[in-house]
Amino acid sequence: MRLIAFVLAAFVVSGPAAAEWKEFNSVSEGFGAVFPADPDVEDVAMFEVVPGKMMPARIYSARYDNSLFKMTVVDGRDAGLQEAAVIDQALKRMTQGGQMKINFPHRIYRIYGRQLSIARPADSLTTAAVFFANDRLYQIESTKLAGGSDSDLIRFQQSLTFDRNVANRTPQQMQAIRAACVGINANPAGLDDPRCVRK
Repeated sequence: MRLIAFVLAAFVVSGPAAAEWKEFNSVSEGFGAVFPADPDVEDVAMFEVVPGKMMPARIYSARYDNSLFKMTVVDGRDAGLQEAAVIDQALKRMTQGGQMKINFPHRIYRIYGRQLSIARPADSLTTAAVFFANDRLYQIESTKLAGGSDSDLIRFQQSLTFDRNVANRTPQQMQAIRAACVGINANPAGLDDPRCVRK
């Protein structure tokens, strides 16, 4: 009897099986991320990367435990795109129907971008990051619905990686960013990094 009670208690405590998070890499698109399941892949012929300009995109997505995990890569090669306009459009698109709570600079190795947190109706929350490198927009988003996991959101968004040899800033630009900040943060994510103390 005690054995049965112990087994039942262990089952209740453990709950549903955890996702087997898997590393996904796209060498051709230059990124890697960890998904809770094999992602669905959708090719989009017309993605508005800046107002009035449509480019092809590929969207990788997976659903798990009341959350949606999505990685969008927009191919802007040979289109003459400017980083500021691409990032601005991405921020506007992602914040539609929500309220931006965080908009900080973000950096993965030598690729600089933005990190966001967006509150949505019905207690939903999106954490995201956007980058423009290799003439591509990289947009990673995790949206938690009611009952979803905060840790899963952060795990996915922070799992994004790029080739360490790729940079979207020149050495001089990176040095200027570092020179503009003092304090404990020796390698800031941008001039408006809130961890920086201005000289």
